[in-house]
Amino acid sequence: MDPYLLGLVGLGMSLVLIALRVPIAFALGVVAVVCIFLFFALSGGGEPRFAMAVVPAMTLASGTVFELFHSYELTAIPMFVALGHVCFRAGITSDIYFAARVWLARIPGGLAMASVLGCGGFAAISGSSLACAATMGRVAVPEMLRFGYDQRLAAGSVAAAGTLGSLIPPGILFILYGLFAEQSVAKLFMAGVMPGLISLVGYWVVIGIWTSLRPGHAPAAERQFTISERVTAMLRAWPAAMIFAIIVGGIYGGIFTATEAAAVSFATGTVIAFATRRITMGGFIAALGETASQTAAIFLIAGAAKIFVSFVSLTGIAHVMVDLVQLADPGPVLLLVGVAVVYLVLGMFLDPLGILLLTLPFVLPLIEQNGFDLIWFGVILVKLLEMGLITPPVGLNVFVLASVTEPKVAIEKVFAGVMPFFLMDLVVLGLLLAFPVLSLWLGGAI
Repeated sequence: MDPYLLGLVGLGMSLVLIALRVPIAFALGVVAVVCIFLFFALSGGGEPRFAMAVVPAMTLASGTVFELFHSYELTAIPMFVALGHVCFRAGITSDIYFAARVWLARIPGGLAMASVLGCGGFAAISGSSLACAATMGRVAVPEMLRFGYDQRLAAGSVAAAGTLGSLIPPGILFILYGLFAEQSVAKLFMAGVMPGLISLVGYWVVIGIWTSLRPGHAPAAERQFTISERVTAMLRAWPAAMIFAIIVGGIYGGIFTATEAAAVSFATGTVIAFATRRITMGGFIAALGETASQTAAIFLIAGAAKIFVSFVSLTGIAHVMVDLVQLADPGPVLLLVGVAVVYLVLGMFLDPLGILLLTLPFVLPLIEQNGFDLIWFGVILVKLLEMGLITPPVGLNVFVLASVTEPKVAIEKVFAGVMPFFLMDLVVLGLLLAFPVLSLWLGGAI
């Protein structure tokens, strides 16, 4: 069988299985293993050699996964995941929201702005957009509804701001992108800081415009907090600020690698949680159990994707696709627009991790061939994956938030609420595409 044809068949089968809702780890991994086996069995001409193909196929597949799982950078994932779970159970991740709520309560839309800032603070610790949306959905949305906020503004602001978990370091998507693209995870983390902050400010602008046009959607809080209460709330958020300073300051200052920052921040968060009596041993063990479950799922998908990358490389189909695109000569601007459209469409149906690992074997050669900076493109890619979390019909952040919020908010209202924030995301994306320095300023400084 022609290797290019085998590559197309394998890619098509994976997409069909994903469309049938087969878990992406199995859709990629099983198809890749079978196609690698067929490649060795049918290569060389003559009769198929199925028995002789078993050893090289399994050696390639197992060796690929072994190499990935023994990557030093990959060890950062379970530590950052554990940090997020420990800090959530200790209440550290909610402190920034409560501090912002106290300071911004009297401003029109202040509670929504505080929720966005709280999501940013949670993102700076957990690195997970879905966890960010789920946590803040339980805390912030009911609070806004209690003060008479419109359901669309309350739910939409939290669902959109939950996407900051992917962009503000530490982001799990950045770690996996760095491994597959062979780029510095530390540089990717730093490159995501400024775009993450720009996105956060952009969401504040949306809230400001929304509340100016429709003041009734965000009634001002009646209570005026005293200076003492404000200072107390701010001081209570010191653990979150310290952990963020360790991650960003340590990496930017050249003190830590991204993996070392993960270890130090996890140790710091755990010590603070126990020292301040915010967590019990039972809660700590439960956090570790949740970490093991989430990490296992991430590693299973990453391992399957790595086998799929080996299969794509073996057949050469990625280079064929690159050659076809180059033959069309779309130009750099049109190429980036096309890539963005593809990711936004995929974001309507697939989760970000699946999109990232499914598309990298094909997109990276194309980006490299056109001379784009891979650190900058990593930020663009993560921003696009963020946007996919709030696009219908399968915006995962929307469904997660709708499922955890009490009282319940209808899915259609959440989608209606996120649309203004999605439009702001398009503006921010345009800025990041037009001015790469926004990403590379900090990313290139380490």
